Amino acid sequence: MSETDPRPRPQYGEYATAEEQRARIARPHATDALSAGVSPEDSPPRHPVPAAPATTSAARPTRVADRAFTFVLLGYGLLTVLAAAPQMLDVGAFAQTLFQTLAVDAQLSDPAALRGWGVAAATVLVVGWLLTAWLSWRSLAARRLTWWIPLVGGILCNFVSGTLMVIPIMNDPAAWEALQRTVVG
Repeated sequence: MSETDPRPRPQYGEYATAEEQRARIARPHATDALSAGVSPEDSPPRHPVPAAPATTSAARPTRVADRAFTFVLLGYGLLTVLAAAPQMLDVGAFAQTLFQTLAVDAQLSDPAALRGWGVAAATVLVVGWLLTAWLSWRSLAARRLTWWIPLVGGILCNFVSGTLMVIPIMNDPAAWEALQRTVVG
């Protein structure tokens, strides 16, 4: 622009060419460089641009300790399920072991009628472990923090299956009376 030009001096790139506009869009600090008479390509950035957060699973870091701990917990859970599920199918034997541990002299009235409770408890363990393993696998594939999934899954499944095993024992009148005598007396 010359001194005789009636237009005011551009402040915001109103008279910039298409190349200058693209350069300013590509490099926001280029506006200061252009006003100082330096080309946008030659001007260094004034502030470093922060790296964008990882948004894809491939860009997320792998956590070796998380993977190892997750697999250890899933393995321990599998061994627990394989050992406990068959024992839960026999509620009578489970109750006798419980009574011996608590030093209670009691017998279940009808242990065969309580088989459904044992089947339900074993099913909770098996299905719970399968669901926990599936959720853990998906979380590991997405490279998210995963160790807590088998831990919480194991706690929940064992609590529910343990409750399912104790309910029939507590509902048996003879066993309940013997337990009360032992605890109170």
